[in-house]
Amino acid sequence: MAATFERFKQTWGMRLFGWLKIPLLASVRPSVVELSETRCVVRIPLRRWSKNHLGSMYFGALAIGADCAGGLLAMDQIKRSGKPVALVFKSFQANFLKRPESDVYFICEDGEAIRDQVRRTLASEERITEPMHIQAAVKAADGSFEPVAEFTLELSLKRKG
Repeated sequence: MAATFERFKQTWGMRLFGWLKIPLLASVRPSVVELSETRCVVRIPLRRWSKNHLGSMYFGALAIGADCAGGLLAMDQIKRSGKPVALVFKSFQANFLKRPESDVYFICEDGEAIRDQVRRTLASEERITEPMHIQAAVKAADGSFEPVAEFTLELSLKRKG
């Protein structure tokens, strides 16, 4: 029950951030499935606002999902540090593997690398930029995840003040 409530708070925190700062993010209704120090999983439902003309998930919605999973994990690491760090994505690369015709799960498992990047950023006056990797997948009938896209985003961090 506590884990369910924590995911609820994380989801609504992400959606509130979207409504206040990035309304386009909120339009696809992302949900936090898992958020730990090492991993983040965000789900975007396949619905009218996230579909393309073929009935699969629109590539813009896929980009938002990759942004959410990677950005949320990075923001969580920054929050854990207790120090102010500015976050921006410098580049975005995508490889689309197959049409996602159901809800899509965005999985980022770079928490340890991001934590190290935050530490190096706090020890430096310079902007530190490193790649992060996100996989988009749909659930198969047996409950396993089937990859539909792979993303590499360059996470760029700079200490504030």
